[in-house]
Amino acid sequence: MRATRIIALVVGTLLGLVASLLLVSGTVLAGTYAARDDDGFVDVGLDPLVSPNVAVTAEEIDLRSEPGTPDWIIDALDTDVRLRVTAIDGDRPIFVGVAPEADLDGYLAGVAHDEIREIDENLSARFRTRSGTERVGPPTDEDFWAASATGDGTQELVWEATSGRWAVAVMNADGSPGVNADVDVGIRSAALLPVALGLLVAGVFMIAGAVMLIVAGGRALGTGSEPADRQSPLLGGDTPYPVALEAQLDEPLSRWLWLVKWLLVLPHIVIFVLLWIAYLVLSIVAGFAILFTGRYPRGIFDFNVGVLRWSWRVSYYAFSGGLGTDRYPPFSLGPEPDYPATLDIEYPEQLSRGLVLVKWWLLAIPHYVVVAVIAGGGVTWQTDGGTSTNWGPTGGGLLGILTLVTAVILLFTGSYPRTLFDLIVGLNRWVYRVIAYASLMTDRYPPFRLDQGGAERGPLPAPPRPSSPEATALDVPVATDRDPSEGSDRNEAVAEPAAAGAESIS
Repeated sequence: MRATRIIALVVGTLLGLVASLLLVSGTVLAGTYAARDDDGFVDVGLDPLVSPNVAVTAEEIDLRSEPGTPDWIIDALDTDVRLRVTAIDGDRPIFVGVAPEADLDGYLAGVAHDEIREIDENLSARFRTRSGTERVGPPTDEDFWAASATGDGTQELVWEATSGRWAVAVMNADGSPGVNADVDVGIRSAALLPVALGLLVAGVFMIAGAVMLIVAGGRALGTGSEPADRQSPLLGGDTPYPVALEAQLDEPLSRWLWLVKWLLVLPHIVIFVLLWIAYLVLSIVAGFAILFTGRYPRGIFDFNVGVLRWSWRVSYYAFSGGLGTDRYPPFSLGPEPDYPATLDIEYPEQLSRGLVLVKWWLLAIPHYVVVAVIAGGGVTWQTDGGTSTNWGPTGGGLLGILTLVTAVILLFTGSYPRTLFDLIVGLNRWVYRVIAYASLMTDRYPPFRLDQGGAERGPLPAPPRPSSPEATALDVPVATDRDPSEGSDRNEAVAEPAAAGAESIS
């Protein structure tokens, strides 16, 4: 195996991750641009700012460039900030202003006020209170404001963002304590659309390059393009892939049973919680065993294959495996060849010690992207108590959609479309190949192809043609299309020319 194949796959994977980030960023910016109002601003309305103190501030707005980067880059973005503030009680004029952070800190030194530390997912502000006993004069008496607005009713401030460290303050116009106001924040930038288009174009070109590298590397890893005596365990030549997933459409099927199958398999789901915990732990143990011995412990291998078999049977019965049978899945880790959904994985006598370190977290990344589309995946941002943010899969996917379509067709017609069956089984086959590879059960890289249909193994190849005259003369087919009651005359008639041919050769 050439190192360039692995390099192409790794580089393509990393390039694809960067390209995906660019595409997502460009799409978000383009959507933001499309959501502008008539004045070109994108508005966000915050929950009311309520404080018993003199002011509510938002500080640490750092628009300074990194060291060595010219400040004109910030200015070139041509960004305007619009603040709309409305006093809720309405009996006192309101004030809003933007100022250099150092000047505002000096103005409010020793004065009780609240600083906005973060905005949670509900657009509610979380404060940090600065204690103090000092009083301040009206903010309108100060001359350090870069932009400000004051008065009764709704006040609007538009500030052209420039390089620096800035802060925003919302106060009563007379400097008295007790702030209660609605605030809308709007942003407008002339660079928004060009930046969005630039990210999208760069992402498209990068994703095209990534696909070419991944397909080239993955195809080379998935097929044996080198002579057999030079192939590594990662290459498989023309031999079948060691993960064989098969299914048989078990017709006729009930039109409505699929509506409750998810409920019927709850006992299986409870057991799966324990089985999959054991699967993950044992896979880690097997990884260390492979690293030091080059072998997958046979007992662990059989157990893990059993978990995958059990999972495939339940999925085929009730979930995105296809709803292709009404036979209740057995509670078994064994092969169960009589069940219409089977899974077999060939035991590897020897595995690469080095690949165990990279294949599940790096080499398999291109397939993870595909599986995310097939089995369901995406990014949903979750905030835990407003203190941390993480992402998780959203679920669904192509298999879920196809299975739902199949279920609806089955409900109204009573028949299962064969083309959908072939496609659903093929997509599941792709997923389980990736699971087996990521679980270190094989060094053969999963092929980038969709093998549709219920049968995994194709017909055996025809035997090689004879290469010697002796074989040609003696390898004469015997007629088998006669009735068993007939005598042996036809066989003898066929055998006589063969014997004559053999005598002539001798």
